[in-house]
Amino acid sequence: MQFVFFMTVPGLVVLLTVLAFVEQVLMRAGRAGVLPWRNSGRQGQISATGFEQLHAAFSPGKQNELKERQSALVMRDDEEDGDPPWSTVDLTTGKALIRLPEAGG
Repeated sequence: MQFVFFMTVPGLVVLLTVLAFVEQVLMRAGRAGVLPWRNSGRQGQISATGFEQLHAAFSPGKQNELKERQSALVMRDDEEDGDPPWSTVDLTTGKALIRLPEAGG
């Protein structure tokens, strides 16, 4: 009977809330390694991910936000991106050099 309850939306919310509470208590006690979904390299909280996925199930805007966040993680970020080729800023000396583009090209 409990399994059927947790298969409903209110049951899922209750289950996520209980898991979030357990996770927080164990994290504050320094025993988060006991949880099977926690490893030494994990920084975020799994309960937050669960709530975000539940929110995305009912909100198309949240689905788009999660897709955008995922695509931003796999895109390369170069330091040169967005830097105009005619300017240079030296942060150590506090000087900026701006060369005006030539009129012919």
